[in-house]
Amino acid sequence: MNWKCPVCGNAETLEDSLRCLCGHEIEETGHNKFKGRLDVAEHWLAGTVRTKDDDWVIGSTDGTAAVSIPAPTETAKPKRTGIIAAIAVAGAVIVKVLKPLLIGLKFFKVGAVLKTGLTMIISMWFYAMTWGWAYAAVFVLLIFVHEMGHALALRKFGVKAGAPVFIPFVGAFIAMKEMPKDVRVEAWTAIAGPLVGTMGAIACLVLAIAMRSTFWLAAAYSGFFLNLFNLIPLSPLDGGRVVAAISPKLWIFGFVIVLLLFLSSWNPILFMILIPAGHNVYNLWKKKDAAQVEYYDVGKKTKFRIALLYFVLLVFLPIAMALTHVKQ
Repeated sequence: MNWKCPVCGNAETLEDSLRCLCGHEIEETGHNKFKGRLDVAEHWLAGTVRTKDDDWVIGSTDGTAAVSIPAPTETAKPKRTGIIAAIAVAGAVIVKVLKPLLIGLKFFKVGAVLKTGLTMIISMWFYAMTWGWAYAAVFVLLIFVHEMGHALALRKFGVKAGAPVFIPFVGAFIAMKEMPKDVRVEAWTAIAGPLVGTMGAIACLVLAIAMRSTFWLAAAYSGFFLNLFNLIPLSPLDGGRVVAAISPKLWIFGFVIVLLLFLSSWNPILFMILIPAGHNVYNLWKKKDAAQVEYYDVGKKTKFRIALLYFVLLVFLPIAMALTHVKQ
C-alpha cells in the first residue's frame, strides 16, 4: 500500500509506518506498530524486518545476522490488592447506607449538628477505652443510623424534634418538641429506628461476608442486639411505644422481661428504664379521659400493619444474632 506525502509529494512510503522516505509525518491509515521506530523503518525498506513471536527481528531475510528488538508492550494497569478492594467495597456500602441519613441531618440547625457530632465523639472515647477505637466508632455509627431512622420518620409525620444526642453507655435519644397527634404516629416513628438500624446491621453483615472479617461480623451482631433490645415492649423503649398502638397491656410482659434482666445482672441502666416504665404500667389501671381514649384509638388495618412489622423484626433479629455470633 503506497501513500503520498503531503509535504514533499514522495509516493514511496513505509508500509505500516507514519513517515515517508524523507522522514515527514503522514496521515495514519494503517497499523502503527512501528511508529517512532526509524531504525526499524529503515530495515523495513530493505526487507529485513519481520515479526517473530511478537518481537521485531532485524537482519537478513534468511535469518543471518538477525537482531531481536522487543515490540512495545502496553503497560499493565495495577490491580487492586485485597485490602484496597475491601476498603472500596466498605466505602461503597457505607455511602449507600448513610446517604439518606446525612440528607436527614441537613434539616437540623448547625448548632444541633455540632452537638450531635461532639456527643458522638465523646461516646466513642468512652467506648474506645474498653473496645478500642475501631469498634467504638462502628458501634456509635450503628446507634447514629438507628436514631436517624427516628429523625426521618418524625420529619415525615411533621413532628418537631431536636437532633440526636449521645450518652455514653446509655445510647442516644431525640427529644421531641411536641407530642405526636396520636399513637399511630408515635408507633411508626418509634419502629423506624429499629427498622433502619437493622438495615445498618445488615450492611455490616454484607461487609463481613465480602471481606471475610470477624470484626464486621461482631459489629453486625452488636447492631442486631441493639435493635432487638430496643424492641422490648416497654415504654420508654421503642418497643413500648410501638405496642402502644397494638395493646398497651403488652407493657406488662416488657416490664417482667426487663425486671428479670435487672435481677440477673444488676445493671444500673436497666434500673433507670424500670422507673419510668413502672409508672407507665401503673397508669394502665387508671381510668383514661376522653383525650387519652382518642389518642389510643387505632384502626384495625393500621394496627395489623404495625403488629406485622413489629413481630417480623422480633423473629428476624434473634436469628440474625445467632448467625453472626462470634465465639471468643
